Amino acid sequence: DTITRRFRYDVALVSALKDLEEDIVEGLRESGMEDSACTLGFSVMIKECCDGMGDVSEKHGGGPVVPEKAVRFSFTVMSISVLADDEVEEVTIFTEPKPNSELSCKPLCLMFVDESDRETLTAVLGPIIAERNAMKESRLILSIGGLPRSFRFHFRGTGYDEKMVREMEGLEASGSTYICTLCDSSRAEASQNMVLHSITRSHEENLERYEIWRTNPFSESVDELRDRVKGISAKPFMETQPTLDALHCDIGNAAEFYKI
Repeated sequence: DTITRRFRYDVALVSALKDLEEDIVEGLRESGMEDSACTLGFSVMIKECCDGMGDVSEKHGGGPVVPEKAVRFSFTVMSISVLADDEVEEVTIFTEPKPNSELSCKPLCLMFVDESDRETLTAVLGPIIAERNAMKESRLILSIGGLPRSFRFHFRGTGYDEKMVREMEGLEASGSTYICTLCDSSRAEASQNMVLHSITRSHEENLERYEIWRTNPFSESVDELRDRVKGISAKPFMETQPTLDALHCDIGNAAEFYKI
C-alpha cells in the first residue's frame, strides 16, 4: 500500500555533507584557511530537481502491481562556501564538478504517482516543502574534520522541467492557452511576437491570482475569470525563482534567429 518512500530532508543533507567531508577539509586547506578558525559561516547551495520517471509498471515483472507512473524528487549539493570570521568575502571551498550527473544527484523522495495528479503530488511533497522552509531559517551544526561547524542552506529549484513547474506553480496543464509559468503570454501572442517577452510574474502573484480564481470577487463568467488569472487554477505549493525558464530561452533564441 506504500505509494512513497522518502528521507527526512535534514537527514539527507547531513548524509550528503558527510560524504563530502574530505572535500570540505581539503577545500579549507587549499584556500589557506585556518581549519580551526572556520567553524561558522558555511553556506551550502542546493539545486533541487523533480521529474516524472515515466511508466514503471512493465519494467520489473514479478513484484506487486504498481500504478504505472513514478516521480522522483532529488537534490544536488552545487557548492559550499565559507565566510571566515574576519573576512568580507565568501570563499568557495567546494564546487560540484559534474552538477548534472546522475552520480551527484541524491534521491530524496520516490513516489508512485502520475506527475499530473496534483492532489497526490501536493500531499506527498507538502511535508518536504515544510522541512525545506524550516531549514531556510535555521542552521545545521555538524562535525566535519573533527570540529562542529555551522551550515546554512540555500535552495534553488532549477531542475524542474516545464511540465513539473506548471504543476508546482498551480498553472493549467500543458494544453493551456497560456504557455508560460513566468509571463502572461498566450499561444497566439507568442506566435505573433517572438521578441518582447519579459519575465513578469512571481510566486506571490500566482498565489494572489489563485485567490481571485477561488473567490471570483467580480462575479465573472468562467471565461472572463480565466482571462483575468491567465491560467492559474490551483494553489502553488513550491516557489520557483524568477530566472530564465525554458520557454523564455526558446523565445530568446527565436528572436536572435529572427534578427539574423
